[in-house]
Formats: sequence, structure tokens, C-alpha cells
Amino acid sequence: MAAVAAMAGVGAFAGLGAVAATPLVLGAVGFTAAGVAAGSLAASMQGSAVVSGSLFAVAQSAGAAGLSATTQYGMVTIGSLLGALIV
Repeated sequence: MAAVAAMAGVGAFAGLGAVAATPLVLGAVGFTAAGVAAGSLAASMQGSAVVSGSLFAVAQSAGAAGLSATTQYGMVTIGSLLGALIV
């Protein structure tokens, strides 16, 4: 029973940690609310061929507007499952 509680605790921590870390990581690489930061890693990845739905476009959207509730729920769920499997 203690092992199940430990798995649940680690899983919940991993899932919530993923949601909390995402805005920090996106900002650190240059995806900001004001757009792509000049001279950043994001700026070096940006090109004229960025298409809608690409990883770059999704990261910029999340950096500018934040994560939707649905995305947060999915991240917590997946992070929790992966965290529980690691234990």
C-alpha cells in the first residue's frame, strides 16, 4: 500500500511540475508574451517557413497566451502516469 501511495505522490508531483515548468522553459528559450525574443534560441529556430501547427508555432502560442486548461490537464495526466511508472 505504501508503494502505491509513493507512486501516486511522485506521479502527481511530476505532472504538476511539468505544467509549472513549461512557462519558465518557454520564456528561457525566447518564447515570450511579446513574441520571439531577439537573439534567443527561439529566434535562431525561427525561419520564413514556419507553418501553422508546427512545434515552433505551438511553442510561440503557448509562450504568448499560456497553456489552455485542456493542455494543462493533459500534461498533468501524462506527467503523472510517467512519474508513477518511474517509481
